[in-house]
Amino acid sequence: MEIEEGTDDRQVQVRFVTKLQDIPFKVPNTTIPASYSRLDLSKVVNALIQTENPDWESEPFDFLINGVLVRMSLGQFLLAKGISAEKTLEIEYIRAVVPRREEAPCLHDDWVGAVDGSSPGFILTGCYDGLGRVWKASGTCTHILQGHSEPVTSVSVISAEGGESCSVATASKDRTLRLWKFNTEEPTNNPLRTTAYKILRGHGAAVQSVAAHTSGDMVCSGSWDSTIKLWQTDEPDIEVDVSIKKRKKIDEAKESQKEGEAVSSLVGHTQCVSSVKWPQRDIIYSASWDHSIRRWDVGTGKDVLNIPASKALNCLDIGGEGSALVAAGGSDPILRIWDPRRPGTSAPVGQFSSHTSWITGCKWHESSWFHILSSSYDGKVMLWDMRTTWPLFVIDSHKDSKVLCVDWWKGDSVVSGGADTKLCVSSGVSVQ
Repeated sequence: MEIEEGTDDRQVQVRFVTKLQDIPFKVPNTTIPASYSRLDLSKVVNALIQTENPDWESEPFDFLINGVLVRMSLGQFLLAKGISAEKTLEIEYIRAVVPRREEAPCLHDDWVGAVDGSSPGFILTGCYDGLGRVWKASGTCTHILQGHSEPVTSVSVISAEGGESCSVATASKDRTLRLWKFNTEEPTNNPLRTTAYKILRGHGAAVQSVAAHTSGDMVCSGSWDSTIKLWQTDEPDIEVDVSIKKRKKIDEAKESQKEGEAVSSLVGHTQCVSSVKWPQRDIIYSASWDHSIRRWDVGTGKDVLNIPASKALNCLDIGGEGSALVAAGGSDPILRIWDPRRPGTSAPVGQFSSHTSWITGCKWHESSWFHILSSSYDGKVMLWDMRTTWPLFVIDSHKDSKVLCVDWWKGDSVVSGGADTKLCVSSGVSVQ
């Protein structure tokens, strides 16, 4: 039987299969209308499972045919993919990825321009009021990182082993980076105001992005001065004592801090370096308003790959299959994916275009080859799967306010910050 245009009323013989370990019994073959959509297929599978297990509670499923997610009626999908239905069609079902609940938002005093959820113990944010903040799972702010004189544009967790060993970096429009240490286990009824242990100076314009190497001994930064600079995080760096005043209303006491200078600079971009990532010790990736993505050899200081993009870029992340795919978004509504391992890498291998305004952030899931988040000025956060061009779901927590940043937290929560001064948390997102 061939599925032809206008024949969605035809019947299709299907066999449902799954790799889900908690469904050990087989779902029998069945015949279904070609007009069935994903929601109809989910109802069928739940009903078939319940015939074997009456205690089964229905849940939403997604469906794969030849490794591609079904996002239209079965008949339309087969027609679009040129798949014959003369034989029994094998359909794999997986759990649908949907947010289970929205947590109470964490309120700030200005726009939330940066977020890092890489530590399971806390969420780190940067705000346009010049402060960094540390938030616990309860939504309680435990630490306020005070010292920048202009908006915090980027934040990065350097190490988060717990206790006093937690260290983070912040970047700001005040042309500096600052390094901080704090104890996340320290009991407190009110947020503790913390001063940076080290100030990094050397950029000639606002610092737009900071990223830490996984070892924690260095960070890199991208700036509006078109350069990338590398810095050491350990205290014996190139340092001088600087006397600064704590910004307290009552106590004008002085505190000693360290200053650090960049150990090297990567030069090649011609406009703002909007995003940097340091996925391997000898490799740094950067995205720029000069419409390019570059891969740098840290040892030689040279760019070894230059991927041209059609727009000014705001964000960048490395992940996906083999932790090698490059995702970037910028001054149009399209999130693009490149694979540098392929010859002729100037052409994206994937494009996602459901946003209606500029892309501000993107983040791969650390344990999935397929899933990536995006945030946009259109007020939406979207979760994408490389196996379909349709978003798996849309989070509208910021209610049409610009969403400025997004990240994963603890593997099953989405955290985002926006112009509504909120850090929003959507939890219970089960990614397979």
